[in-house]
Amino acid sequence: MGKPVKRRYDNTRRQAQVRATRAEVVAAGRQLFVERGYPATTVEAIAEASATPPATVYRLFGSKRGILSAVLDVAFVGDDEPVPFGERPAVRAALGERDPARLLDLFAHLARELLDRSAPVQHVLRTAAVVDPEAAAQLETTNRQRLEGQSRIAGVLADRGALAEDVDQRRAADLIYLLMSPEVHRILTVERGWSPEAYERWLATSLRASLLP
Repeated sequence: MGKPVKRRYDNTRRQAQVRATRAEVVAAGRQLFVERGYPATTVEAIAEASATPPATVYRLFGSKRGILSAVLDVAFVGDDEPVPFGERPAVRAALGERDPARLLDLFAHLARELLDRSAPVQHVLRTAAVVDPEAAAQLETTNRQRLEGQSRIAGVLADRGALAEDVDQRRAADLIYLLMSPEVHRILTVERGWSPEAYERWLATSLRASLLP
């Protein structure tokens, strides 16, 4: 008589449940962070709003900062797939565009989409960073990652000799970092009431004028 065949454990359903729970916690966290602010939002409040046991929330995210980091990640890319923004097909296609002006137009559009999704949460983070050490640390991480990602645009333009004569790669990176910042986006779209389309047109025009001959 042969040995019984062991069944392979299929954890697909378990993974789907964990992913669904994470998504519910992230959605609740985003709503509460925007409504109440980061310091006033507790892990317990997020757990209650997402109908998730606090112990499960801590197991999945570790801390309130972990939830905020996940909220920002989803806001930046638009989903919970484990693919960084810089490796997304649209970003790779934009970096591969040979026409410098068209390349900047594509990134103006990508920046508009990203900021339309993430600007409210980024504003929460910036205001919280003034009084909350966790938020300040997350803001530093977010800004560093943004600079690294946006510097790739400057690097591509510099490698192709597409930058204006008085703009080197470092200055180009600084200008992109400024023009694509969430602070400028908020000034124009929230304080001054510009439409997303008007912001994108301005950004594309400003990037071209600042970087190209």
